[in-house]
Amino acid sequence: MSAALQLKNTWRRFLRVWDSMAIYMPLLMMGALALGTYWLVRNTPIFSTPEAAKEASHDIDYFMRKFTVKTFDEGGQLKSEIYGIEARHFPDTDILEIDQARIRSISIEGRITTATANRAYTNGDGSEVQLTGNAVVIREASKDASGKETPRMEFRGEFLHAFLNDERVKSHKPVLLIRGTDQFTGDTFAYDNLDQVADLKGRVRGILVPRASAGAAGLPTLTLPAPASPAAKPAGGDAAAR
Repeated sequence: MSAALQLKNTWRRFLRVWDSMAIYMPLLMMGALALGTYWLVRNTPIFSTPEAAKEASHDIDYFMRKFTVKTFDEGGQLKSEIYGIEARHFPDTDILEIDQARIRSISIEGRITTATANRAYTNGDGSEVQLTGNAVVIREASKDASGKETPRMEFRGEFLHAFLNDERVKSHKPVLLIRGTDQFTGDTFAYDNLDQVADLKGRVRGILVPRASAGAAGLPTLTLPAPASPAAKPAGGDAAAR
């Protein structure tokens, strides 16, 4: 009889515990559901997505040795030719750094310009180039539609910045300008072939070779600042040659 009573009391205690737990049953089920969802997310395979575009760095992405690169216009005519011992390309600036560079450019009118230097930095299409170390830019003699001849132009210096499509050359360092048989030097320099104007500044020097006729084609004019006195000779100054 005491065993039956003990079993009955045990059953009653179990029912009381069950009733207490039943109150928290919805909360326990929500927790279990949340844990199951978290586990499912962590273990679900992730499908590959397109990689985000990487920011270009200033690291060499390719190089060339003893190369020649030629570009052509829409009609198939040669537009430019670049040769070098070695070249290195930087993707962030799209600059090609060339050792022992030799660049040849042909304008729409057929005028030929060549540029050489110990090192050159050119943009993607070769229309703009910076030359350092024994830099030389030569624009060959040519004739316009009317038959007027433009003499050969040569620029020499340790640094030259050439815009081949616009036929412009400039430098913030001393430059030697050779136009036909005449020579000019200046501390800074800018030349625009379309305007036929060379602007030299600083300590300017000029050597003009006499011609048989003052009206000969391509005869340049040189303008220097007036001397301090009639007997004085200008040692140098800004000049514009045309």
